[in-house]
Amino acid sequence: MSMMTKMKVGAFALVLAATTALTAQAAPLIFFGEDLGQGEAVRLAATPNANAARNNFFSNLVGVGTETFEGFGVGTNTPINVVFPSAGTATIGAGGSIASVPTGTNGVGRYPISGNQYLDTSSALTLTFSAPVAAFGFYGIDIGDFGGQVTLTLAGGGAQVLNVGNTINGLGGGVLYFGVIETATFTSITFGNTAAGNDFFGFDDFSIGSLQQVQVPEPMSMALFGLGLAGLGLVARRRKA
Repeated sequence: MSMMTKMKVGAFALVLAATTALTAQAAPLIFFGEDLGQGEAVRLAATPNANAARNNFFSNLVGVGTETFEGFGVGTNTPINVVFPSAGTATIGAGGSIASVPTGTNGVGRYPISGNQYLDTSSALTLTFSAPVAAFGFYGIDIGDFGGQVTLTLAGGGAQVLNVGNTINGLGGGVLYFGVIETATFTSITFGNTAAGNDFFGFDDFSIGSLQQVQVPEPMSMALFGLGLAGLGLVARRRKA
């Protein structure tokens, strides 16, 4: 094997090892935006912060699938099977029901984001995906006005608990968007509620993406390119030595 061939092989191995380490250690990408509520009888006319987080989340994905809950009968209780067009399916476990609020709020701060329907719950709720996913995003409505904090537990590729960070004890009717993109896939997500039974949450527009639908962010691409150059330099210095 020539010295140049050894140099290329050595550099490739270094970049591959560094890429593997970066993937294993990288923290998830989090997208969060919240528009504070104006009271339980007020449906927000605009949600710019939540929408900006949603748009940023979607900008890192290709062909994302979204479930809007419009295809279910009003009052349908979970467990239910949901479909994410072009992305897969999932089962939402027991603990929620489909509600419809065409205008205004349901009187206590909750309403849909798209269409007339949303998922209403006050307990832990688990989504189990038919195939591993790497991205998940959702709108949350009227969260935290009675002390509830939302957590997400990602499982199936190593358990990880994420704190959504919603405002606690604010006015009702607020809207947030939360999205997460992981470097490793997961097969289920559990919504936690620190005030289960007391603070009711509304959820709408669940979106998922597979690992193949995730676009690598530019900073990560540049980091890998830099690692490749560093590897070539290291091998070259060894050759001179």
